[in-house]
This record gives sequence, structure tokens and C-alpha cells, in this order.
Amino acid sequence: MASAIRTIRHDDRLSLVDHLDELRTRLIVCLAALTVAFAVCFWQNHALLHLINKPLVEQTQKQVKKGNGVNGQTALAQQAELKLAAANEKLDAELAADPHTDATTRAALLANIAATREAVAAIPLVPQGDKPVTLGVGEPFTTTLTVTLIFALIVSLPVILFELYGFVLPAFSPKEKRIAMPLMLAIPFLFIIGAAFGYFVVLPAAVRFFQNFNSSEFNVLVQAAPYYKFAATIILVMGLVFQVPVAILGATRAGIVSPKTLAKHRRYAIVLCAAVAAFLPGDAITLILETVPLYLLFELSVFLARVVERRENKRAAREAAAAAATAAQAQSAGVPSGPTFTAATASDPNVQQIIDHIDPNL
Repeated sequence: MASAIRTIRHDDRLSLVDHLDELRTRLIVCLAALTVAFAVCFWQNHALLHLINKPLVEQTQKQVKKGNGVNGQTALAQQAELKLAAANEKLDAELAADPHTDATTRAALLANIAATREAVAAIPLVPQGDKPVTLGVGEPFTTTLTVTLIFALIVSLPVILFELYGFVLPAFSPKEKRIAMPLMLAIPFLFIIGAAFGYFVVLPAAVRFFQNFNSSEFNVLVQAAPYYKFAATIILVMGLVFQVPVAILGATRAGIVSPKTLAKHRRYAIVLCAAVAAFLPGDAITLILETVPLYLLFELSVFLARVVERRENKRAAREAAAAAATAAQAQSAGVPSGPTFTAATASDPNVQQIIDHIDPNL
């Protein structure tokens, strides 16, 4: 395991077997981290399912309050039963309190009141069915494993990226490493921010849009596996979309495009951000909520690219000035120049002179 965390320098020379051994060790570390994360997530699978179900549950409860769908109709029936039971209990209590009611009838009314209260206590105040449904025998188990694995990958992502960077970075020169390291460190943070944006903004808006679209023509029951796949896709896509700053900074530092060119063509960036937002599910409000952050990411990327460009220009100017100062010091210290060297070597014999002065007796 030590080879997975030891530092390998750029000038180190490893054989193919050494590279394969390092890769094997790093894969073992990644697998161990994923296994531990999976065990912890499976232990807390109820909390994770509650977290991922929350947008759907909130939207379903809104539908229930409106009386829409199967759950809404069930809620209306429950409310009617509770009102009817309250009215019957009130009537029985008034009859039992009437002095003209005989003892037998009063006892029957009091027994009826007790039975009504017991039945009302058994009626759930909130109708069940606001969670995703499963159809297969083993679907609850397989769906739980799928959700657990997704969260385990997210939790173990820092360790996996650390091992990936440790394997790749030694191949970079110091200059390339200076360019790549900040970008690589920014990838997991931007992914987490994008995933959080997808969960808190995009996913609830998408669920609201699809749950309300033509819902009066269908009995809407959301199946668990497609819902979790839908939610994971949205969160993953938003995490990848938030890598725009990394892509732009990488392109500018590699010299593919300049910050000035990006700023000049920002109108195309607005159209592209709107197109990406339109591709994601949601309504007009969601389109605006998704377009604005994407465009702000673009502007932030251009700003950071300009800052980095200025720093690189200043560093190049300092290096050029240092090289010029070194050359000036060397010249002032008496290092022979080109003409002096030519004059000093002019008296030295050339090849033809050496041949002409060979002793014929040799």
C-alpha cells in the first residue's frame, strides 16, 4: 500500500512492471474506499432514500392537497370519513346526554362513541403512497443497492481522484503540473456544487413539471427504478455542466483560445447556456433558473482566465528580465565574445597547414 501514496517525481524512471504494480495498488486503495463507503451508505440507506425521495414526496403531497390522482382521491375519502365520524360521535353524545334516553340506549350510544373513536384512530391522517412504487419481487432490494452504490461513488470520489492524480501527475513536467494541478483540484469541488444545484433546484422543478403535465388524464404512480435513474441523471449532468470553468481555463492555458476571444463572443455563450437549460427538463421558470447560473459560470471562467493570463505574462516578464540580467553579469565578468575568440584562434594552424608540415621521413 505504501507505493500508492509515495511521491513519484517527474524524473523517476520506472519499468513497466513498476507502473503496473503502482496501478494495481492504487486500484486496491480505490476499491477499499468504495467498499467502506458502500457499507456506510447501506447502513444509512433509509436516510439516503428519504433524501432522494424528498422532491417527489413534496410534490405528491401538493397533489394530494388538491385532490389530484389516486392519492388525492384517497385523501378526500379519508377527510370525508373523519368528518362523518365526528358528526356521528357528536350526535351520539347529544343523544346519550338526553335525560329521556333510557339506560340501555345510553349504554349502546356510549359504546358506539368508543367504537367510532377507535376506528378514527386507525385512519391515517396522511394518505400513504407518496413514495415511489416497486413492481417486482426483488425490486426494493435491487433499487436500494443501486441508490447505495451511487452515493458510495460520490462519497469515495475524493479518494479515487487522489489516487488518479497520483498516478497521472508524475508524467507531467513541472510547468505542466503547475497548469494542471489547480484544474484537477477544482474538479471535485465544482462537481459537488453542480450536484447540489441539480438536487435543490433542477430536480424539484423537473418533478413538478412532469407530475403536473396532463396529470388529469392519468393515475400518476411513479416507479422507483426509473425515478432514481432520472434523479441520478439530472444530478450527474449538472455536476458535469459545472465543469465549464475547468474546460475554459484548460483551453486558455493550453493556448487553444484566448480570454479576449471568449469575451468577444459571449453572445454565443448566452445562446449555448439557454440551449443546455432547454435540454434539461422543466418549465419556463426552470429554464431561467438554469440559464442564469450557467452564464454566470461562463463569465466567472473568463474572469479567472484573464487573471491567470496576467499572472503568466508577469511571470514570463520576470523570467525574461532575470535571463537578461544573468547575461549582462556574465558579459561584464569577462566572458570572451565572438570577435575576441576569432582573433585569438586566428593564429592556430588549420588542417591543411598540419598536412603540409608533416615530416616526409615519418
